[in-house]
This record gives sequence, C-alpha cells and structure tokens, in this order.
Amino acid sequence: MKEISFRTHVLPLKNELFRLALRITLNRADAEDVVQETMIKVWNRRDRWNEIESIEAFCLTICRNVALDHQKRMENQNASLEDGNHDAPDNSYSANPEEQMVQRNRVERVRQLMEQLPEKQRTCMQLRDVEGKSYKEIATVMDISEQQVKINIFRARQTIKQKFTQEEQYGL
Repeated sequence: MKEISFRTHVLPLKNELFRLALRITLNRADAEDVVQETMIKVWNRRDRWNEIESIEAFCLTICRNVALDHQKRMENQNASLEDGNHDAPDNSYSANPEEQMVQRNRVERVRQLMEQLPEKQRTCMQLRDVEGKSYKEIATVMDISEQQVKINIFRARQTIKQKFTQEEQYGL
C-alpha cells in the first residue's frame, strides 16, 4: 500500500465531493457543510487509510452518507440549486446566439429533471454522466451491485428522456 497524504490525496477531492453533495442536498450552503463534515470524518479515520483500497471511493462514500443524513435531518426535498453559474456557455454548439440560448435552456431543463429523480437514480446518474465514474466505482460508493447501478442509470435516463421529449412536443 502506498502512503496516503491528506494534502495530496484527500484535499484535491474537495470539488468532486462538493458536486456530489450539491446533487444530493440541492443547496450550495448545505453542500459546503457536508464537504466540511466529510473532510473531518476522513481526517478522523486517518489511522485506517492504509487499509483502504481507494481513498477516492472512501471519501465519496462518506460524503454521500453525510449528505443523506443531512437531508433526513433537514427534510429539504423541495429545494433547488441556488448556484446559477453551473458552467460556461457552450460556444462550440453554434455561432448563432439563438441556438446557443436554446441549447443552454435544454441543458438547464435536463438538470431540473435530474433534480426530480429519486435520490438513488440521481446520484448514480451524477456519478456516471457528470463525474465520469465507472460502474464499479459507483457501486462501491453507493454500496450496491454494478447491476443495480446500471438499472438505476437506465431508469433515470429513460425518465428524463420521456419527460424531456414530452415537454418538447407539447410544451411546458
């Protein structure tokens, strides 16, 4: 086993942990609190780091559990993302500003539809499609089988596709 350092192995994960926490809590301030609590829990378990196969999966699992616990305490199911600056505009889509605006609106609508998914589907989709994690990594983080990860992602994508297509055809 290699020697794990908080500064070089754990601290660089803070942005990834924040995105996961934000997907679960749907609130920027709550997500920051979750990441801070996660970092403390990881630090307090530093004596067991050498036993851990993947420090990233370990941190993501703790973050997910802390966020879920936080959600249960706050009962904050109807909150929405407060961060309006999700990412830079996609200038590669088209030179036409109108098409760029339509594309940004579609991306935002998909995000809103993701927020409405059940927690397990939302987290699986976030880790796979946004964070780029493998099915095995997601299964480890969420403590479910790889098959269940695939099923949750499939169902999440189908739900979003169905709702998005329905809205595109018939309007909001």
